[in-house]
Amino acid sequence: MFQARGEKHWFIPDGFIPPDSTGALTSHESVCVLNCSSEDALIRFTIYFEDREPLEDILVVVKGRRTKHIRTSSLMKEGTPIPIGVPYAIEVHSDIPIIVQYSRLDSTQAENTLMSTMAFPMKK
Repeated sequence: MFQARGEKHWFIPDGFIPPDSTGALTSHESVCVLNCSSEDALIRFTIYFEDREPLEDILVVVKGRRTKHIRTSSLMKEGTPIPIGVPYAIEVHSDIPIIVQYSRLDSTQAENTLMSTMAFPMKK
């Protein structure tokens, strides 16, 4: 058995799916999850907005001893996706400790921008 590493609760305060793309690369964001444990991680996403109620309890499973890059544009609650071009924040809650990183590829201009940062862990 491999032991879980990281934390169970993470926050990413700066979410934004760029509305435009140029060239061959599509603008997008990903929440990158590393699960070092032998057991699967059940992850619940909550998406917060400035002007509307959150999208809650979006479930994703990350298999044991695997990584998963979850495009935020694929996260939906009852058919409702995260709107493009709207600022939002992400809460990630897992049933076991995981490690969370966030990245954004902005190809709205010919000079592409890639941003990546660790999410903020909530220690208990």
